[in-house]
Amino acid sequence: MKSKSTITQTIDNNANRFKAISSFIGANPELGHEEFQAAARLTEELEYHGFQVERGILDIPTAFIATYDSGKAGPVVGFLAEYDSLPDLGHACGHHLICMMSLGAAIGLKSVLAETGGSIRVYGTPAEETKGAKVPMAEAGLFRDVDIALMAHPYYTYEKSGESLAMDAIQYEFFGRPAHAAAQPYEGVNALDAVLQLFNSINALRQQMKSDARIHGIISEGGKAPNIIPDYAVAQFYVRSATRTYTDELVQKVLRCAEGAALQTGCTLKTSFYEYSYDELRTNETLSQVFSDQLSEMGIDPKDVEIGKDHGSLDLGNVSIQCPTIHPFVKVVGEKHMLHTKEFRDLALQEPALDAMIFTAKALANTAYEVLSSPNLLQRIKDEFVAATK
Repeated sequence: MKSKSTITQTIDNNANRFKAISSFIGANPELGHEEFQAAARLTEELEYHGFQVERGILDIPTAFIATYDSGKAGPVVGFLAEYDSLPDLGHACGHHLICMMSLGAAIGLKSVLAETGGSIRVYGTPAEETKGAKVPMAEAGLFRDVDIALMAHPYYTYEKSGESLAMDAIQYEFFGRPAHAAAQPYEGVNALDAVLQLFNSINALRQQMKSDARIHGIISEGGKAPNIIPDYAVAQFYVRSATRTYTDELVQKVLRCAEGAALQTGCTLKTSFYEYSYDELRTNETLSQVFSDQLSEMGIDPKDVEIGKDHGSLDLGNVSIQCPTIHPFVKVVGEKHMLHTKEFRDLALQEPALDAMIFTAKALANTAYEVLSSPNLLQRIKDEFVAATK
């Protein structure tokens, strides 16, 4: 098909530029909300290709939205870019590839937009690993007029867009009273005891939880010295499940555990959210199948594309509540190494991974082109989305 050939040619013509930017970001990892070099390189490249860039979205310095409008009526296609790294590990989650998959796809699709009409947006979304910017962007309604939202994630195999867990990140602070632990322990109110009781109560709760639920936490503050009754102790937990509704229910149950621990020990309790809350990813299966079809057309055996799995929690879930969304995994390394490992990081910086990045950019662009050029397909995608949200 001529238009897909044009997309392919455009991406191939810019492949060296795209690889150079990805390699630069990979070699200069920046933590969430500190991705100043990455955001600068990405926005400069988008402007070079004729996109209008708005920086500092929602007063987040490293967030941006880049837009290219064909001038003709048509759907809005959103490509999402992530570019934050992990502490001590650098780009062990492959975000230096993700951002250029999306930019490459957007630039490739731009080459045929005069034919299809519509517009393209590239959303620069910082801090996916911590306080994901997609959450406030979704809360501000920045995806509500998007017809399809696409991104792909590097991995050691191909995997269809699947599910993720809704998540709340909650901090429990217990306040007691200090005392000399040997001379006058009876004068103290032990905040650490409250934290330990909270852990025990949550462990007892697990028997009554659904199988998709996950609750895991740490003691981030447990006292200063063993001869002082701790007057302040803190526990941080992630509460997750397959749906926002059940996650909210679990959060209330854990809160009652914390309140019980405070009551039993005589402490006072303060709760707060220390990271953003994520909704579950709702994959649009119709759109997902279009992407799988593009992989097949480009030479990937459908048998090599695995069923989508649960990979924890994603801030993309908040986007998928507002518009049809997919998040497939694509093979970029030839060895089986898990994400967030040094082994995956090192392989993801090498040339085969960069080649896979270019390949995926084409697959994403071709997917969007199929939707833009077929009103009936777009309607089926929208119908599924409406049914799912009901």
